[in-house]
Amino acid sequence: MARAVTSRRKLINTTAAWAVGLLIFFPILWTILTSFKTEAQAIAAPPLFLNFDWTLENYGVVMERSNYARFLWNSILIAGGSTILGLLVAVPAAWSMAFVPSRRTKDILLWMLSTKMLPAVGVLYPIYLLFIQLGLLDSRAGLIIVMMLINLPIIVWMLYTYFREIPVDILEAARMDGASLKSEILYVLTPMAIPGIASTMLLNFILAWNEAFWTLNLTSVNAAPLTAFIASYSSPEGLFFAKLSAASTMAIAPILILGWFSQKQLVRGLTFGAVK
Repeated sequence: MARAVTSRRKLINTTAAWAVGLLIFFPILWTILTSFKTEAQAIAAPPLFLNFDWTLENYGVVMERSNYARFLWNSILIAGGSTILGLLVAVPAAWSMAFVPSRRTKDILLWMLSTKMLPAVGVLYPIYLLFIQLGLLDSRAGLIIVMMLINLPIIVWMLYTYFREIPVDILEAARMDGASLKSEILYVLTPMAIPGIASTMLLNFILAWNEAFWTLNLTSVNAAPLTAFIASYSSPEGLFFAKLSAASTMAIAPILILGWFSQKQLVRGLTFGAVK
């Protein structure tokens, strides 16, 4: 039987949840507020929270100095391309591990996860030389491949977990009805796993969007995404906190909108459709 929850308990849980949520969101909130301050107000002591002269000057300077649309387009192409490419590789791999496992399946999964423990700087030099030889340096295609490879273990693990929850009997029934392997994956497995695939896509897109190490080291001008756009406001002359905060706000705004839309519309709608 379900345990009764008192109104006081609900209030405590709700307050605690909001407190944790605000604590996590506070750095982003502070960045947004700082973007509307002058440079003097941004470094004022004690810090100014709301009682300052709000200004849009920093956004005007950022838009004048940088081609924001080009950086944004590069980020969308790199994050979206690596997500789609990763799913094309991960869905068949997760299907085989979930429904046709071998004696080495768990070992392979653990080995894939162990690659995330390797510091990225440990493989930067060989990948940099390889990119020079292949002509992929400062190219969107090169970054898409790198982003896909570094996030592939997470994609496979998440899809494997979701696929394991799907009853094998449904796939066996499809085979008895004459479904080919391609039809089984496309028309039986994929529709049932849409909520899991949507969650995996969103997580991978965010990880690729926020990746800074590879984008700063493998790009310069042509394929530079928003992470390079933000880093350009850290100069040898010093940190201009207000302008840096404005650039950061412009970089995180699309992903915040995407996250809000996905939470309220995409994931909820797909989950409802799957349950229905």
